[in-house]
Amino acid sequence: MYTIKNFLQNDDVTVLSQMGAFSVIEWKRDLSLTPETVQNAWFCSEMNVRRRQVVVDLKQAPVTIQAGAMQWMVGDVYNDTGVKGAGDFLGKALRGAVTNESAIKPEYKGTGTLVLEPTYKYIILLDVAQWGNNIVLDDGLFLACYSSLKHTAVMRSNISSAAAGGEGLFNLAIQGFGALCLESPCPQEELIEIELNDDVLKIDGNMALAWSGSLQFTVERSSKSLIGSAASGEGLVNVYRGTGKVLMAPTSR
Repeated sequence: MYTIKNFLQNDDVTVLSQMGAFSVIEWKRDLSLTPETVQNAWFCSEMNVRRRQVVVDLKQAPVTIQAGAMQWMVGDVYNDTGVKGAGDFLGKALRGAVTNESAIKPEYKGTGTLVLEPTYKYIILLDVAQWGNNIVLDDGLFLACYSSLKHTAVMRSNISSAAAGGEGLFNLAIQGFGALCLESPCPQEELIEIELNDDVLKIDGNMALAWSGSLQFTVERSSKSLIGSAASGEGLVNVYRGTGKVLMAPTSR
Protein backbone atom coordinates (compact mmCIF):
# COMPACT_ATOMS: atom_id res chain seq x y z
CA MET A 1 0.00 0.00 0.00
CA TYR A 2 1.12 3.55 -0.66
CA THR A 3 -0.18 7.08 -0.09
CA ILE A 4 0.77 10.10 -2.22
CA LYS A 5 0.48 13.40 -0.35
CA ASN A 6 0.77 16.99 -1.53
CA PHE A 7 0.50 16.07 -5.20
CA LEU A 8 -2.98 16.04 -6.76
CA GLN A 9 -4.29 17.58 -3.52
CA ASN A 10 -1.85 20.50 -3.77
CA ASP A 11 -3.72 23.80 -4.22
CA ASP A 12 -1.18 24.71 -6.91
CA VAL A 13 -2.25 21.73 -9.07
CA THR A 14 -5.27 21.63 -11.38
CA VAL A 15 -6.55 18.50 -13.13
CA LEU A 16 -7.20 19.72 -16.68
CA SER A 17 -8.65 16.58 -18.23
CA GLN A 18 -9.12 12.85 -17.71
CA MET A 19 -9.65 9.91 -20.02
CA GLY A 20 -9.49 6.33 -18.80
CA ALA A 21 -6.14 5.72 -17.10
CA PHE A 22 -4.81 9.19 -18.01
CA SER A 23 -5.11 12.43 -16.04
CA VAL A 24 -3.51 15.68 -17.21
CA ILE A 25 -2.45 18.06 -14.45
CA GLU A 26 -1.15 21.62 -14.61
CA TRP A 27 0.99 23.52 -12.11
CA LYS A 28 -0.58 26.96 -11.78
CA ARG A 29 2.60 28.59 -10.45
CA ASP A 30 6.28 27.80 -10.18
CA LEU A 31 7.20 28.41 -6.53
CA SER A 32 10.83 27.24 -6.78
CA LEU A 33 12.13 30.68 -7.68
CA THR A 34 15.02 33.05 -7.10
CA PRO A 35 15.10 36.87 -7.43
CA GLU A 36 16.63 36.36 -10.88
CA THR A 37 13.86 34.10 -12.17
CA VAL A 38 10.72 35.47 -10.50
CA GLN A 39 9.85 38.00 -13.22
CA ASN A 40 10.05 35.46 -16.01
CA ALA A 41 7.97 32.98 -13.97
CA TRP A 42 5.25 35.58 -13.37
CA PHE A 43 4.89 36.38 -17.07
CA CYS A 44 4.86 32.66 -17.93
CA SER A 45 2.02 32.04 -15.49
CA GLU A 46 0.00 35.00 -16.81
CA MET A 47 0.40 33.83 -20.44
CA ASN A 48 -0.51 30.17 -19.73
CA VAL A 49 3.09 28.92 -20.09
CA ARG A 50 2.90 26.33 -17.34
CA ARG A 51 4.24 22.90 -16.48
CA ARG A 52 1.90 20.03 -17.34
CA GLN A 53 2.18 16.33 -16.58
CA VAL A 54 0.38 13.07 -17.29
CA VAL A 55 -0.54 10.88 -14.32
CA VAL A 56 -1.39 7.25 -15.15
CA ASP A 57 -3.53 4.93 -13.01
CA LEU A 58 -2.20 1.58 -14.17
CA LYS A 59 -5.03 -0.30 -12.47
CA GLN A 60 -7.21 0.81 -15.38
CA ALA A 61 -4.89 -0.19 -18.24
CA PRO A 62 -1.25 -0.84 -19.12
CA VAL A 63 0.30 1.97 -21.15
CA THR A 64 3.06 2.55 -23.69
CA ILE A 65 5.02 5.80 -23.46
CA GLN A 66 7.63 7.69 -25.44
CA ALA A 67 11.15 6.65 -24.47
CA GLY A 68 12.51 8.78 -21.62
CA ALA A 69 9.09 10.18 -20.65
CA MET A 70 8.85 8.48 -17.22
CA GLN A 71 9.55 10.75 -14.20
CA TRP A 72 8.53 8.56 -11.24
CA MET A 73 6.36 5.58 -10.35
CA VAL A 74 5.09 4.02 -7.14
CA GLY A 75 3.42 0.76 -6.18
CA ASP A 76 3.25 -2.47 -8.12
CA VAL A 77 4.66 -1.22 -11.43
CA TYR A 78 6.91 -3.01 -13.85
CA ASN A 79 7.97 -2.23 -17.37
CA ASP A 80 9.44 -3.93 -20.39
CA THR A 81 10.43 -2.94 -23.90
CA GLY A 82 7.47 -4.61 -25.57
CA VAL A 83 9.88 -6.32 -27.97
CA LYS A 84 8.76 -9.85 -28.79
CA GLY A 85 11.82 -11.07 -30.65
CA ALA A 86 14.51 -10.08 -33.14
CA GLY A 87 12.01 -9.58 -35.96
CA ASP A 88 9.82 -7.36 -33.81
CA PHE A 89 12.87 -5.31 -32.76
CA LEU A 90 13.94 -4.75 -36.36
CA GLY A 91 10.41 -3.76 -37.32
CA LYS A 92 10.17 -1.24 -34.48
CA ALA A 93 13.63 0.14 -35.21
CA LEU A 94 12.69 0.68 -38.87
CA ARG A 95 9.38 2.30 -37.92
CA GLY A 96 11.15 4.64 -35.50
CA ALA A 97 13.72 5.62 -38.12
CA VAL A 98 11.14 6.60 -40.74
CA THR A 99 8.66 8.33 -38.39
CA ASN A 100 11.18 10.27 -36.23
CA GLU A 101 9.79 8.57 -33.11
CA SER A 102 11.73 6.52 -30.56
CA ALA A 103 12.34 3.00 -31.88
CA ILE A 104 11.49 1.30 -28.58
CA LYS A 105 8.60 2.61 -26.51
CA PRO A 106 8.52 1.07 -23.01
CA GLU A 107 5.33 -0.53 -21.70
CA TYR A 108 4.26 -0.11 -18.07
CA LYS A 109 1.93 -2.54 -16.29
CA GLY A 110 0.71 -3.21 -12.78
CA THR A 111 -1.57 -1.59 -10.22
CA GLY A 112 0.49 1.43 -9.18
CA THR A 113 0.82 5.04 -10.35
CA LEU A 114 3.06 6.31 -13.15
CA VAL A 115 3.90 10.00 -13.60
CA LEU A 116 5.45 11.35 -16.80
CA GLU A 117 8.04 14.12 -17.14
CA PRO A 118 6.70 17.69 -16.97
CA THR A 119 6.40 19.60 -20.24
CA TYR A 120 5.49 23.14 -21.24
CA LYS A 121 3.68 21.80 -24.28
CA TYR A 122 -0.08 21.23 -24.21
CA ILE A 123 -1.27 17.66 -23.62
CA ILE A 124 -4.23 16.46 -25.67
CA LEU A 125 -6.20 13.30 -24.82
CA LEU A 126 -7.94 11.50 -27.68
CA ASP A 127 -10.13 8.40 -27.91
CA VAL A 128 -8.85 6.47 -30.94
CA ALA A 129 -12.30 4.88 -31.39
CA GLN A 130 -13.65 8.33 -32.28
CA TRP A 131 -11.20 8.42 -35.18
CA GLY A 132 -12.43 5.22 -36.80
CA ASN A 133 -9.99 3.18 -34.66
CA ASN A 134 -7.16 4.48 -36.86
CA ILE A 135 -5.45 7.84 -36.35
CA VAL A 136 -2.29 9.12 -38.08
CA LEU A 137 0.02 11.54 -36.23
CA ASP A 138 2.37 14.23 -37.40
CA ASP A 139 6.00 13.74 -36.37
CA GLY A 140 7.00 14.21 -32.73
CA LEU A 141 3.52 14.41 -31.17
CA PHE A 142 3.20 10.96 -29.56
CA LEU A 143 3.53 10.90 -25.77
CA ALA A 144 1.62 7.86 -24.45
CA CYS A 145 -1.24 5.47 -25.20
CA TYR A 146 -2.89 2.27 -24.06
CA SER A 147 -0.65 -0.71 -24.76
CA SER A 148 -3.57 -2.42 -26.49
CA LEU A 149 -3.17 0.02 -29.40
CA LYS A 150 -1.09 -1.00 -32.40
CA HIS A 151 1.67 1.21 -33.86
CA THR A 152 2.41 1.16 -37.59
CA ALA A 153 4.20 3.38 -40.11
CA VAL A 154 2.10 4.61 -43.05
CA MET A 155 3.61 5.90 -46.27
CA ARG A 156 2.63 9.04 -48.13
CA SER A 157 0.57 8.39 -51.26
CA ASN A 158 2.81 10.44 -53.58
CA ILE A 159 6.41 9.99 -52.47
CA SER A 160 7.91 12.27 -55.13
CA SER A 161 6.33 15.44 -53.75
CA ALA A 162 6.58 14.67 -50.02
CA ALA A 163 10.10 16.02 -49.58
CA ALA A 164 9.26 19.14 -51.58
CA GLY A 165 6.28 19.75 -49.32
CA GLY A 166 8.44 19.80 -46.19
CA GLU A 167 7.04 16.53 -44.85
CA GLY A 168 8.60 13.11 -44.24
CA LEU A 169 7.67 10.05 -46.27
CA PHE A 170 6.11 8.19 -43.31
CA ASN A 171 3.85 8.96 -40.37
CA LEU A 172 3.05 7.06 -37.18
CA ALA A 173 -0.42 5.49 -37.15
CA ILE A 174 -2.17 4.33 -33.97
CA GLN A 175 -4.85 1.67 -34.44
CA GLY A 176 -7.36 -0.07 -32.17
CA PHE A 177 -9.33 0.85 -29.06
CA GLY A 178 -8.01 3.02 -26.24
CA ALA A 179 -6.83 6.46 -25.10
CA LEU A 180 -3.96 8.40 -26.65
CA CYS A 181 -1.86 11.33 -25.31
CA LEU A 182 -0.34 13.89 -27.66
CA GLU A 183 2.05 16.77 -26.99
CA SER A 184 0.52 19.68 -28.88
CA PRO A 185 2.11 23.05 -29.75
CA CYS A 186 -1.18 24.81 -28.92
CA PRO A 187 -4.00 24.28 -26.40
CA GLN A 188 -7.15 22.22 -27.01
CA GLU A 189 -9.20 25.42 -27.12
CA GLU A 190 -7.39 26.59 -30.27
CA LEU A 191 -7.39 23.32 -32.19
CA ILE A 192 -9.64 23.15 -35.25
CA GLU A 193 -11.38 19.87 -36.06
CA ILE A 194 -12.59 19.41 -39.63
CA GLU A 195 -14.87 16.53 -40.63
CA LEU A 196 -14.75 15.48 -44.28
CA ASN A 197 -17.48 13.48 -45.97
CA ASP A 198 -16.07 12.44 -49.34
CA ASP A 199 -14.42 15.85 -49.62
CA VAL A 200 -10.98 17.49 -49.80
CA LEU A 201 -9.01 19.65 -47.35
CA LYS A 202 -5.93 21.55 -48.58
CA ILE A 203 -3.53 23.13 -46.06
CA ASP A 204 -0.65 25.45 -46.90
CA GLY A 205 1.83 24.53 -44.18
CA ASN A 206 2.53 22.01 -41.45
CA MET A 207 -0.65 22.66 -39.46
CA ALA A 208 -2.36 19.24 -39.26
CA LEU A 209 -1.56 17.44 -36.02
CA ALA A 210 -3.55 14.25 -36.63
CA TRP A 211 -5.99 12.81 -39.15
CA SER A 212 -8.12 9.73 -39.71
CA GLY A 213 -6.32 6.77 -41.21
CA SER A 214 -9.15 6.51 -43.73
CA LEU A 215 -8.03 9.74 -45.43
CA GLN A 216 -5.62 9.80 -48.36
CA PHE A 217 -2.76 12.19 -47.59
CA THR A 218 -0.77 13.67 -50.48
CA VAL A 219 1.31 16.75 -51.28
CA GLU A 220 0.12 18.51 -54.42
CA ARG A 221 0.45 21.76 -56.34
CA SER A 222 -2.09 24.36 -55.24
CA SER A 223 -3.02 24.89 -58.89
CA LYS A 224 -3.25 22.40 -61.74
CA SER A 225 -0.38 24.10 -63.55
CA LEU A 226 3.09 25.13 -62.43
CA ILE A 227 2.42 28.68 -63.67
CA GLY A 228 -0.81 28.85 -61.69
CA SER A 229 0.91 27.64 -58.51
CA ALA A 230 3.66 30.21 -58.92
CA ALA A 231 1.16 33.01 -59.60
CA SER A 232 -0.91 32.17 -56.52
CA GLY A 233 2.17 32.25 -54.30
CA GLU A 234 1.11 29.02 -52.58
CA GLY A 235 3.17 26.36 -54.39
CA LEU A 236 2.66 22.94 -52.76
CA VAL A 237 -0.09 22.16 -50.26
CA ASN A 238 -0.89 19.20 -48.01
CA VAL A 239 -4.07 17.50 -49.22
CA TYR A 240 -6.41 15.25 -47.18
CA ARG A 241 -8.99 13.50 -49.32
CA GLY A 242 -11.90 11.19 -48.47
CA THR A 243 -14.06 10.66 -45.39
CA GLY A 244 -12.67 11.26 -41.91
CA LYS A 245 -11.40 13.98 -39.56
CA VAL A 246 -8.40 16.30 -39.38
CA LEU A 247 -7.15 17.97 -36.18
CA MET A 248 -5.45 21.21 -37.13
CA ALA A 249 -3.51 23.93 -35.33
CA PRO A 250 -4.31 27.58 -36.21
CA THR A 251 -0.70 28.24 -37.32
CA SER A 252 2.14 26.20 -38.82
CA ARG A 253 4.34 24.29 -36.39
